[in-house]
Amino acid sequence: MSSTLAGWLQALALVGALALCYRPLGDYIARVLTTSKHLGVERGIYKVIGVDGDADQRWPVYLRSVLAFSAVSVLFLYGLIRLQGYLLLNLGVRQMEGHQAWNTAVSFVTNTNWQSYSGESAMGHLVQMAGLAVQNFVSAAVGIAIVAALIRGFMRNKTDRVGNFWVDLTRITLRLLLPLAIVLALVLVASGVIQNFHGFHEVADLAGDVQKIPGGPVASQEVIKELGTNGGGFFNANSAHPFENPTGFTNWLEVFLLLVIPFALPRTFGRMVGDDRQGYAIVSVMAVFWVASVALLTLAETQHHGTALQAAGGAMEGKEQRFGIAASSLFAASTTLTSTGAVDSFHDSFTPFGGGLTVFNMMLGEIAPGGTGSGLYGMLVLAVVAVFVAGLMVGRTPEYLGKKLGGREMKFASLYILTTPILVLVGTGVAMALPGERAGMLNSGAHGFSEVLYAFTSASNNNGSAFAGITVNTDWYDTALGLCMVLGRFLPMVFVLALAGSLAQQQPVPATPGTLPTHKPLFVGLLSGVVLIVVGLTYFPALALGPLAEGLTS
Repeated sequence: MSSTLAGWLQALALVGALALCYRPLGDYIARVLTTSKHLGVERGIYKVIGVDGDADQRWPVYLRSVLAFSAVSVLFLYGLIRLQGYLLLNLGVRQMEGHQAWNTAVSFVTNTNWQSYSGESAMGHLVQMAGLAVQNFVSAAVGIAIVAALIRGFMRNKTDRVGNFWVDLTRITLRLLLPLAIVLALVLVASGVIQNFHGFHEVADLAGDVQKIPGGPVASQEVIKELGTNGGGFFNANSAHPFENPTGFTNWLEVFLLLVIPFALPRTFGRMVGDDRQGYAIVSVMAVFWVASVALLTLAETQHHGTALQAAGGAMEGKEQRFGIAASSLFAASTTLTSTGAVDSFHDSFTPFGGGLTVFNMMLGEIAPGGTGSGLYGMLVLAVVAVFVAGLMVGRTPEYLGKKLGGREMKFASLYILTTPILVLVGTGVAMALPGERAGMLNSGAHGFSEVLYAFTSASNNNGSAFAGITVNTDWYDTALGLCMVLGRFLPMVFVLALAGSLAQQQPVPATPGTLPTHKPLFVGLLSGVVLIVVGLTYFPALALGPLAEGLTS
């Protein structure tokens, strides 16, 4: 069987598995977020941190809780990284510089997992487990908590309460992420992913040289790295490393893990608002963009012009022979359409149009299906914009799920949409204007520009993958990209929670014959068009200077 056929069969199997999980997992998440019952361990946690589990919060209080928790997480992780030389299981690694430790702490707390270091040589086992893996759980839970608050804004009427962040965080971690991670980590171990506390083994190779082979608790971190759409690898090679991703089955499973929760959350949305059809409409838009991206990326990598590429049957540079082009393209499309950032091939070696598609996927706002929680709340904000546009076209006040969309709501939606492009384009422009930072590019011309554009797009959208052809472990890049991660993560959350609070205060209006049905194919097409137009008009000039220019001249 050819690798291309195997890749397409994997994609079909993936679609089937995701479809099977859509309903039960989405329903389960809805029950987790809506039940009034607390587990004993949850009540114990609430008592320790001084939280009333039955008291909901106003959106500003909910926001302050998110920001306070995240700030403490950054400080704790920063301290853990800086002090790891004095901790157990440090493997004798050198102390990380302050600017790099800041960048790493911010990266994992914001669910970005951008890595300007080599994991096996810069992190001891304790920091990997107690620092990075813990943030993989809770940063994913924060994203789901935010979208839960937004959904409650649509659900609730004439109230200023959108839920309790501490309750949401605890339940999502203990009832959803932790059980799934335990079971699926065992599957990874059974499939060949390593799980131990070994340090480096020194072995002699055939040339007589000594090679150091690292060990570590990889499977337990690998599972939540994908399940929580985090992406930071235990090893520098990430999911291209055979200890993280040893077989074609584990490669398929990792793609499944990074997609399963984001694709199930629209079902949760439909259940919580009392109309399953709304969830089907949202997931349809996500699926359209995901299928299109996988198909186009595979086409770009297999059919790109060039004598060498055609003779080789496709662009195999930077890809694992054991996975092939189709499976690598499937992974690349999925990881850049979510906020995962894990890689089983190196995007810097993709064809110009293939690499450009990975950038464009992130520029979409990672909403197809996006990160855990962040993908759905991004899509719902765009749905609000789509309904508003439709209202303008027919000359009536727009309504979405019985809530009127006035000037206040549209200001929050507009600010949400503008935040990331500003960070990406300003950051890229400043980096290209500074001679010292341009020197960090491995390539010149359009491809070099694409490396910088990719870095700021990845950081601002909390993806974490890289073109890998750019030197970013400098004071300036660590600081600039760290700021993009923080602002790209938390500013949108401010606007989402403000939107949730504004919607929750409203009295619902009944549907009339003139109300736009948001569960039909017409709305699916309208929302897809809004996504493309908003992204295309914003980023097209930058794409034209980078991957498009390189592709047209190569």
